[in-house]
Amino acid sequence: MQRLAYMVESVRREESGLSKLETVGLIAFVFSLLAMVPPVREFAVTAVGTVFGQIDEETGHINDFSVATRGIAVAVAAVAVFIGSGWLVLWTDVGKRLAFLLTGTATFGWLVINGILFVVYAPRGIQPVNLEGLNAVQMRLPSIAMTLGAFVLFLMFTVALTRYEADVED
Repeated sequence: MQRLAYMVESVRREESGLSKLETVGLIAFVFSLLAMVPPVREFAVTAVGTVFGQIDEETGHINDFSVATRGIAVAVAAVAVFIGSGWLVLWTDVGKRLAFLLTGTATFGWLVINGILFVVYAPRGIQPVNLEGLNAVQMRLPSIAMTLGAFVLFLMFTVALTRYEADVED
């Protein structure tokens, strides 16, 4: 009985308060609300234009820094929205820890399946015979490495999820 009371108290203690990720989410929410205010929105558009709209004086085109920064920002935002929205929905239903484990397992499982498909069916563009010095296996090495890395993380999340469920049952 004391063990059960201790477990309940430890869960309450760990689930209380806001984590750093939740604090960042609240700050992002406040910024999104502020973006609806016209002066704040104009400032944000000017700031984004300063970073992403840098023009090369010689060619008149957007410079490489702006293109790279835009690509990194879009990739980070897409991953945050894709994974974060699933985590948020799960968090409201099953709690913080279980949501993290389920989201990690699902994300890396999806990456393993996606990586296997990429290894089998890619590349469809330039054929390996047209690339000097690279054969078909060498062209697929980065995707094979990413698939193996995602598989290891998938297994780690699966083991952690199994241990979490075993702890809950005790």
